[in-house]
Amino acid sequence: MVDGAVPAAATDLAIRTTGLQKVFRKQRAVDGIDLAVPRGAVFGFLGPNGSGKTTTIRMLLGLSSATGGTIEVLGEPMPKALHDVLPRVGALVEGPAFYPYLSGRANLLRFDAADATSDPRSRKARVASALDRVGLGHAADKKAHAYSLGMKQRLGLANALLSPRDLLVLDEPTNGLDPQGTREVRNLIRSLADDGTTVFVSSHLLAEIEQVCTHAGVMRTGKLVAQGTLEDLRSAGARTVTVRTPDLGQAGSVLTRLGLTPRHDGGADVLVADLPREVLPETITAELVRADVRVRGLTVGGGTLEDLFVALTGEGFDVAA
Repeated sequence: MVDGAVPAAATDLAIRTTGLQKVFRKQRAVDGIDLAVPRGAVFGFLGPNGSGKTTTIRMLLGLSSATGGTIEVLGEPMPKALHDVLPRVGALVEGPAFYPYLSGRANLLRFDAADATSDPRSRKARVASALDRVGLGHAADKKAHAYSLGMKQRLGLANALLSPRDLLVLDEPTNGLDPQGTREVRNLIRSLADDGTTVFVSSHLLAEIEQVCTHAGVMRTGKLVAQGTLEDLRSAGARTVTVRTPDLGQAGSVLTRLGLTPRHDGGADVLVADLPREVLPETITAELVRADVRVRGLTVGGGTLEDLFVALTGEGFDVAA
């Protein structure tokens, strides 16, 4: 499903959009996307800054109206079913905002009280549980204005987890977190998915997406240019084969005979060629040996999510965790 097609079993989707558009004056911030997020998936929403990710999330949650197209969240049309759907959705979008002179605990108690669907009898216990789950139990009574950026991000996650959710929408959930906090959020997302929650996470940290997500979609200039399982997306990335040998002429002839187009790249004894899926590296090795080519090394690169992202968007990606 690398081309972005919506699967036939639409009833198995937690999020589905058809031709979704958002136009600001003459700019198409979101340009006719068909998004398909399977229930129970951890779906990574990728793209450069300004590609339309946050605008899409805001439309999904009813925070911004769509210019065109349709949205279904948890099988219900949005924003028509907003009041039925949102109690089943937890969200952290564009950074959390809190009452600065209230404690973390007091903020969550107030937010929960504003939710007409929450049970006041279990409020204190649920707030304490949410704070512990994101590692803020020790700072529950500290004023929010004294929280670091990472602590505020954790508090936003705790707010999204106050009640059981069928869908969790997270926009850059590891923003401001140290490596330990990032690992904890990663484990939290996995545990939520294990409990059956669908997690939709927008991030610029490719390493995080690859470690925690089961599916992903790639945005570019308002368009959804690829989506599918991580395995499908990786396999769509271009692969290359690099051969190190002093016998460049003979090696080039072998690669050409196999249907490859060799080029000099990276050294006097190096040949590189794009590697189609139907050509196996072991076939190349055997043919080089059969032609008496002295092979000093043969490596296969590419076929990664980063390669696909660069190929689709023409931009690099922050792969640091």
